[in-house]
Amino acid sequence: MKLPHADRLEIPKAKVVEYLLSSTHRAGRGKAGFFSAFGFQVSSWEALADALRQQARDNAVTLSEDTPFGTRYVIEGPLAASNGRQLQVRTVWFIDEGGQVPRFVTAYPLKRRMP
Repeated sequence: MKLPHADRLEIPKAKVVEYLLSSTHRAGRGKAGFFSAFGFQVSSWEALADALRQQARDNAVTLSEDTPFGTRYVIEGPLAASNGRQLQVRTVWFIDEGGQVPRFVTAYPLKRRMP
């Protein structure tokens, strides 16, 4: 299953700049280290937002969970980094009950599986 309404994905600038790419955010600084190591920067935050949108459009939903407030969707798969590498990333999206706009919640690298 693909993420519903993937043509309407919403990713606020603050979520990328002040969380995913912030080296001072308590919960986001590890993610900032990961994403910046692959060429994503605050000065061009839109590149990461675009890559997150594309990752959500290209990959199937791996988990969906209904809540009293809406549905949470988890997507796992490759994300194209600005330096050309393919990163394995999990993204989380939320659609409010009765809504049609998937809102970005978070993203983080998938752990590598040992052979």
